[in-house]
Amino acid sequence: MAGNPENRVAVYIDFDNIVISRYDQVHGRGAWRKDNVYRLGPGLTGASEEQLAKIRAATVDISAILDYATSFGDVVVSRAYADWSVGVNASYQGQLMERAVDLTQLFPATAQMKNGADIRLAVDVIEDLFRLPDITHVVIAAGDSDYIPLAQRAKRLGRYVVGVGVAGGTSKSLAAACNEFADYDSMPGIRPAKHIAAELDDAVEVPAATETPTKDAPKKSTARRASSGGSAASASVSSASQKTWTKLLMRALQQAHEREVDSEWVHASEVKNLMVRLDPSFNEKALGFGSFSEFVKSRNSIAALDESTQTRLIRLRQR
Repeated sequence: MAGNPENRVAVYIDFDNIVISRYDQVHGRGAWRKDNVYRLGPGLTGASEEQLAKIRAATVDISAILDYATSFGDVVVSRAYADWSVGVNASYQGQLMERAVDLTQLFPATAQMKNGADIRLAVDVIEDLFRLPDITHVVIAAGDSDYIPLAQRAKRLGRYVVGVGVAGGTSKSLAAACNEFADYDSMPGIRPAKHIAAELDDAVEVPAATETPTKDAPKKSTARRASSGGSAASASVSSASQKTWTKLLMRALQQAHEREVDSEWVHASEVKNLMVRLDPSFNEKALGFGSFSEFVKSRNSIAALDESTQTRLIRLRQR
């Protein structure tokens, strides 16, 4: 959806959710707690070289999220919710303040380090929507399914709801509750987690003593690759999703043909918009395609693409 200067956008970031999800996406499920990253204080005091390297590898580019929000219109509200006494979170304060993001402090309310960000964020969103009726778009950067009622309520109040999440840390139901959903990996300038994980795997050196592994002692690099959950997991998710996106394309084309009964061809932009409405998490760039036309061409057995004019047209091969 192209940005409109008359649109006014409010951005709300569940910061812990995004940072932890990205760390686990790069280093493997549960790595955030296993590595005790959340125990590091301001300035990352006491962090080992390994911890610092892993934190750097999983750094979140907040500007990419804010730039994406700006594509919808003028950002008039931007807030990030977290316990800023946590060292990793504190290291982002400069980046956030440069982009004029309000930092909302949330201290842990339980021994499990939960800070109630979802409740505070939801209350603030609803309050802002009633206090600032000119807000047209709500961008929620989080992946927790607890935000589903918030997304639904904001839509009922007439706002266009955009979700931003990290693959593997996002509820599919939350994506479906939004008008549009973006995968952090697919944003311009963001290096996909699978590429980072692959580089980390390659960087692990095998000690000379273990270059010839015994039956019970696998190579260190192999063990690291299995535990990281990086590129292998991403590849399996991508492969498993191919049929899902093919079916989605077919559903969208069938609906488009039902609307345009007098025409054999339908506009590609209309089909893509239908696909996004059917599943807000659809993004051809996240699947490795440079454009929607490339995505359609990859499904050549079910869809025909007409590029003879400036307006791209599509039709089902068998109706």
